[in-house]
Amino acid sequence: MAKLKNEAQLVHKALEVAENYATQRGFDQFDPTVSQKDKVEVLYRLLVHDKLIQPLPEEQESGPKMRHKLALWISRQLPEDHPLLK
Repeated sequence: MAKLKNEAQLVHKALEVAENYATQRGFDQFDPTVSQKDKVEVLYRLLVHDKLIQPLPEEQESGPKMRHKLALWISRQLPEDHPLLK
């Protein structure tokens, strides 16, 4: 798993977009006390369930790999000239 350039910022953007997606699907907003680790897992599983991202094999599911998958997902959603992709 090669780290993406600006991966931390891409994960932050992915969480923002995925939270908006979840809200549009009828989910409540996350409580302010929910950790980023928990948000990553919940939103990763939602996107996998909706077949927007390909799931990791069960034995490879971990926080860093879920974060990486979210970063890959958002990097493909952003326009090519987006500052996070440069």
